[in-house]
Amino acid sequence: MKHQNTEAPAALRTVLQRFLLMALGIAVSAAPPHPAAADCITDDTATEICLDVPPERIISLYGAFTETLWELGAGPRLVARTKNDLSVHAMADLPSVGTGLRPNVEYLLALRPHLVVSRASRASSESLQTLRDRGLTVAAFDPLSLEDLYRTVERLGTLTDRSAEATALATRLRHAVDRVAAVAAAVPVEQRPRVVYEVRADPLTVAGSGGLVDQLIRTAGGVNATENPKKLFLLDVEALLRMDPDAYVVQEGPMSRNPAPPAERPHFQTLRCVRGGRILTVEEELFSRPGPRVAEAAEALGRFLYPQLWEGMPGR
Repeated sequence: MKHQNTEAPAALRTVLQRFLLMALGIAVSAAPPHPAAADCITDDTATEICLDVPPERIISLYGAFTETLWELGAGPRLVARTKNDLSVHAMADLPSVGTGLRPNVEYLLALRPHLVVSRASRASSESLQTLRDRGLTVAAFDPLSLEDLYRTVERLGTLTDRSAEATALATRLRHAVDRVAAVAAAVPVEQRPRVVYEVRADPLTVAGSGGLVDQLIRTAGGVNATENPKKLFLLDVEALLRMDPDAYVVQEGPMSRNPAPPAERPHFQTLRCVRGGRILTVEEELFSRPGPRVAEAAEALGRFLYPQLWEGMPGR
């Protein structure tokens, strides 16, 4: 016959001992709580960013991310801006750290940011690495699609302790963009206009299929007349004449200041979009920034392509 162990299990003995001590009036300290888990994200350079506490001093090196941080309620934590980042009027009096691609590193370091938010592009890779080598926490993003944009919003929310606000913003943007697509869905694909989006007038640079602008065109119910897989590329006028697009969008802003109207340019008068007056001039900040105004851009393009479908519908 086997001997039966009559001793209580270790866990039960511990509970009984604690109960006995408490009954005798002896204070029993509770086990120390586990430290809160750090808020971690993986940015678009495959770098894991972890913050034990929400950052109180933030510098954004790209206007789209600046606008997003303000939408999330983290704007007051921004302590500097880039020299071209003036879309948020509340930041006009903040010190400038230079351009987003080549910031003044020493000045930026002197501002002691807890978090720097940057673009993850080839053009910014050198400055991005310099900032990280100098010990700064830098989260870098490069949203090339609508889904990328929504994920960027959510990751910025995680880093700034604004997850609920980020989820709400991403959901709101998704619904607004889906509304534009639903209006365009009434038009058969074979009847949709072919669109060229001009990024820069001189040298002529247009949007290819590898970026957010292409998705905006398709969401609004257009077809990108270019077949180049790049985000943007140089296009000669002869190739544009062969494309002969149905509609033409001219971007105006820092990348293309005061572009000449297409109707006044040599050879453009033969384009069907010029003959038919289907030319739209847009703000660069609205269309080229992957930020919280993306749905506004999609709707503006949808109303331009299909005014008859949008007639009587309230705007944003």
